[in-house]
Amino acid sequence: MTTTATHNTLPVRSNAVRDSWNVLVRELRPVVRDPFSLIFSLLQPLVFLGLFGPLLIGGSDAPAGEVLQWFVPGILVMIALFGTGVTGSNLLMEMQTGSHERTLVAPIARPALLIGRALKEMAPIMVQAGVIALATIPFGFSVNPLGMLLGLVLIAIFGMGFGALSYTLALVSRSRDWMFWAVQQATIFPLMILSGMLLPLEDGPRWMQVAAAFNPISYVVAAERALFAGELSSPDVLWGFLAAAVLAAIGLAVGIRSIKRSD
Repeated sequence: MTTTATHNTLPVRSNAVRDSWNVLVRELRPVVRDPFSLIFSLLQPLVFLGLFGPLLIGGSDAPAGEVLQWFVPGILVMIALFGTGVTGSNLLMEMQTGSHERTLVAPIARPALLIGRALKEMAPIMVQAGVIALATIPFGFSVNPLGMLLGLVLIAIFGMGFGALSYTLALVSRSRDWMFWAVQQATIFPLMILSGMLLPLEDGPRWMQVAAAFNPISYVVAAERALFAGELSSPDVLWGFLAAAVLAAIGLAVGIRSIKRSD
């Protein structure tokens, strides 16, 4: 007599926190193995510092250190803006090569695929921002240690939200990759200019000032300037963290919904 044993296969239960951590580690490995990409990404902010900085200093009656105190925090936000704005292109490449579809069928919670990726954006951004801030100290830029720490946390929250929106755009435009770049380019530069991170908007046209009031990045920039100057109790700090938190909540909510519907 032959006895056939039947084994019940239990479904693998996913844990969102554990899965998000695993995705985060997976996404960080290429950065650790190839730190040159992290170093190369510093080229753009260094160019802006080297070209815009002298123009602002030369066109202002204020000391160089005071000008840098206004300018450098904006550059740090620009690092997060440009760094996370293109992250969706990595997801586009994965979808085109088929690797994204393989992750969808893995025993991983769908939200973790986006949350882990969004968290990954925090690490390189904070490293780059810290390097830029410390590199400008010999030229007159002063740093409040606690303010710098809070400023890096603020940049990380903002970068996580904007990165999630970039991933969402990639999911929406998966069959039309040109649309990703069209929307990305049409959005990122107006957001940059209307945030006042490079040039002050106080003397600009009224319509630009009104538009800046609806730009969440302008509040993040103002908060960064207050934090690095040591004005920790400034209302700008509260508004900056509120704007970054709202952006992160919207980005993650929209992104999680999109990746749940992804196939």
